Amino acid sequence: MSGARRATVTAMAPSPSRVYADALRVEIMRNEQQRMRVVALILCLVLVVTTTMTYAFPNLSQRLYRGGIPHWLPIATVAPYIVYEFLALGAIRWRQARGRDFPWYGRLFNAAIETSFPGTIVCVLCQGQEPQLVFAAWPTALYFIYILLSTLRLDFWLSLWTGVVAAIQQMALAVWFLPLAVLAERVNETFDYHVARSLVLLGAGVVAGVVARSLRRQFDNSVATAEARDRVTNLFGQHVSPAVVDRLLGTSTDLPSEIRRVCVLFLDIRGFTAQTRVRAAPETVALLNDFFAEMVEIVDRHHGIVNKFLGDGFLALFGAPFDDPSAAEDAVDSGLAMLAAIDRWNAARPSQVLRVGIGIQSATR
Repeated sequence: MSGARRATVTAMAPSPSRVYADALRVEIMRNEQQRMRVVALILCLVLVVTTTMTYAFPNLSQRLYRGGIPHWLPIATVAPYIVYEFLALGAIRWRQARGRDFPWYGRLFNAAIETSFPGTIVCVLCQGQEPQLVFAAWPTALYFIYILLSTLRLDFWLSLWTGVVAAIQQMALAVWFLPLAVLAERVNETFDYHVARSLVLLGAGVVAGVVARSLRRQFDNSVATAEARDRVTNLFGQHVSPAVVDRLLGTSTDLPSEIRRVCVLFLDIRGFTAQTRVRAAPETVALLNDFFAEMVEIVDRHHGIVNKFLGDGFLALFGAPFDDPSAAEDAVDSGLAMLAAIDRWNAARPSQVLRVGIGIQSATR
């Protein structure tokens, strides 16, 4: 091996790949389906509880609702939302099967419809109960469940939109059903009280959006880091020391290409092709894996990287991608350590004795 050896180092800014973007889109749609299943389950539980109470406990129904809860009212109130959830779930599955995303306007519409369910419950209950009691009871708390589930969309704006819809609805219903005033005998009949409740819902939407954005960024950063490591591995060889990867990732992303003096080490197992004729394929693969694992560890320990595996041998570089004045010494030390390791190998495995050839070439300019 002769002549100068050049190692070119090019650092590129990591960015999520198209493959990752598609995979994330699919995962978000799966999360959306899971969220809709949870919503449908909650609606079914509400329907079962209210229907059971209507039929099994008529006296309780009479006390809670003026004139009693009509048998048809729970179905008429809750069932349309359940049907909607299953239709929307079917639409998402249909689009996913054809590789299509859920459009943005569809997400906004879906969030607005779903978040209207607590408002519908409030409207129905206010027909047979004191509105002040309704607004202090469980229906308005359902808004927080929808806001919490919106984080599964991993979209700040959709979570914020859910909070906005909930806040506007809560305030509009309070204005419609309650005799609100700036000053009132009851605190829950003042504008300030219900404005504060609406602001809490809006704040919950903001918090949910921040959490969703944080989760999205964590996914993006994790994949970007993994891709950066893969680029380093593909650029500098089939095996790169974790320490080298960490140093490369810790450097500036706009480094220019460099021409650098390096030292090259080549290792080849002598007569290995003939040995494969008398060994089964699984035994041959296991032998190579064990042997190369030990040799690569030696290269790593001496600040080198394996640039290429060549069947029964490999090519290692010293002095790249970072400048190393002792690259030649590291290569020689690595070769001597390999010879010592091979002697130990042959002593421990008499049935798998190996002979190797090691060549070292340093660039001269």
